[in-house]
Amino acid sequence: MTPTELKTALSTGLLSFPLTDFDAELRFDAAGYAARLEWLMPYGATVLFAAGGTGEFFSLEPGEFADVVRTAVETCRGRVPIVAGAGGGTRLAIRYAQEAERCGAQGVLLLPHYLTEASQEGLVAHVEAVCRSVRIGVIVYNRGACRLSADSLEVLAERCPNLIGFKDGLGDIERIVSIRQRLGERFVFIGGMPTHEVYANAYKALGVPTYSSAVFNFIPRTAIEFYDAYARGDQATVGRLLDDFFLPYLELRNRGEGYAVSIVKAGARIAGHSAGPVRPPLSDLKPQEVEQLQALITRLGSQ
Repeated sequence: MTPTELKTALSTGLLSFPLTDFDAELRFDAAGYAARLEWLMPYGATVLFAAGGTGEFFSLEPGEFADVVRTAVETCRGRVPIVAGAGGGTRLAIRYAQEAERCGAQGVLLLPHYLTEASQEGLVAHVEAVCRSVRIGVIVYNRGACRLSADSLEVLAERCPNLIGFKDGLGDIERIVSIRQRLGERFVFIGGMPTHEVYANAYKALGVPTYSSAVFNFIPRTAIEFYDAYARGDQATVGRLLDDFFLPYLELRNRGEGYAVSIVKAGARIAGHSAGPVRPPLSDLKPQEVEQLQALITRLGSQ
């Protein structure tokens, strides 16, 4: 798949990033991960992100990362494109991106670099180096310490033909409008706020109609129902699902640091598709929180 073809795939339909399966000893469970992908694919996400943020990329060592991406590519070959996460300092991000390409991924989602803040010049050099290290398409994720400006993205768009996408997880409206106005159709623009369904209508008004869904991991039918209603302008269905599930879900998710991942793993367990526990430094939901999540899921019916 060429970068241009990947850009087209990312522009149509719902996107998601599968959980990474771990066993009781927190080792990668390849068979469980393949089974998860087989379960999710028929629901119709147009692109899946292997080893992304919800896939606990930050907890994977390079050998495991390769196993995750390879398993995803082999399982989904010919059915759903796979974009692999890559991140960390520039040399490490290059290593991950090149490994993703070797494993057959169709693209790379460049996650934020490490702890330190960086100048715009430094961020441009970082993204450019990763893009130049591979031939496949790259999507940059504006979140955390990575806060690219419209000026910086304009430079990168000129220098990096395979930089095809911009994913936003900051929620900075002024920045999004500036970038969207400046770059036009040069990038595919993807919403990447945690539980983005709550932000979907607002982002659509800003010219960012596509987004990735975390809840697709455990309520895929509802995730697709919400996306389809949102895409066709059925605000009655969107409002009902926000009230019945997403807003109470947010209240539960916000009770603990790192719960944006932990609550998704809890949901998968409730749905009968456990991905095992989260790895430290994340922590799993408390038993009473799991019960509350189960009540919310039960109200939605079978998935």
